[in-house]
Amino acid sequence: MERPKKPAAIPVSPIQPTPQVSISDDNSRVTATLPTGQRVEILLYGATVISWKSANGRENLFLSDKAVLDGSKPVRGGVPLVFPVFGPPKPDHPTGKLPQHGFARNSRWEYLGKSSSESSTLPNSKGDASVKLDFGLSHSMIDSSKWDYSFNLTYSVTLSQDNLGTSLVVRNTGSSNYDFQVLFHTYLAVDDITQTTISGLEEAAFIDKTQAAKQVEPANKPISITAETDRVYTLASEKPLTVAEQGEPRYEITRDMLSDVVVWNPWMDKAKGMADFGPEDGYKKMVCVEAGSVSAWNTLEAGETWEGGQRLKTL
Repeated sequence: MERPKKPAAIPVSPIQPTPQVSISDDNSRVTATLPTGQRVEILLYGATVISWKSANGRENLFLSDKAVLDGSKPVRGGVPLVFPVFGPPKPDHPTGKLPQHGFARNSRWEYLGKSSSESSTLPNSKGDASVKLDFGLSHSMIDSSKWDYSFNLTYSVTLSQDNLGTSLVVRNTGSSNYDFQVLFHTYLAVDDITQTTISGLEEAAFIDKTQAAKQVEPANKPISITAETDRVYTLASEKPLTVAEQGEPRYEITRDMLSDVVVWNPWMDKAKGMADFGPEDGYKKMVCVEAGSVSAWNTLEAGETWEGGQRLKTL
């Protein structure tokens, strides 16, 4: 016997796909993939991003084919993290005992976990729009005989459908103030460096490290790379930077609390002299556009926190 009035069926929302995060069997790297296909891979040594792929599989970061990934030396390529000193430290500075570019890029970090953004519940939604991976490094995890200050670093890598964000939170957990510098040493992949330009730094002066740190006035034109290039653009405005190939924009870089930009390409002779750079003509396929705060020291008082970051967007 049928009931005259059946209760209405309760609608069930479709299960939305979510980002997939995995840790390698040897516990050396973390990989995240969005439902739409974008992918990022981070080596726990240095918390170094070593791959960032678009949904179509295109790699956006240059990684040397001779890069050492076993945790014995910093990675040549990807996005190494520079902290608390940029370049070789001066012997009479508190960072004087540290290696070039500090300890962040050659310390093993702890993976702290993931979080996903809210996504649309519409039927056509392709699932969560982004995933954030957090990594931690603290005073007890490094050789404090070389830099004896109490700190806690939280490094976040956020993968979205068309961009990759990297941000760093520095906490002074001790009773003494200290100075630091920070830089995201980003190696961008390009098809042909001779057809690549960088816009957004036209009005910024720079230090030319290929000419004995000569101070150079603003060029008032986009940057083209035609030889070894090692420049620190100082006090650059935080307007977006654009990396274009054959006049077509490929990447946009936005910065927060990072007033300096380093532009680097080793070119032919220097590339040949680096044991971990390959292939030999790999300099044609990369350009480093590095957001940082390195032209002066940032002083972090006891108990205080500093935060800065960048966003790399594919165009």
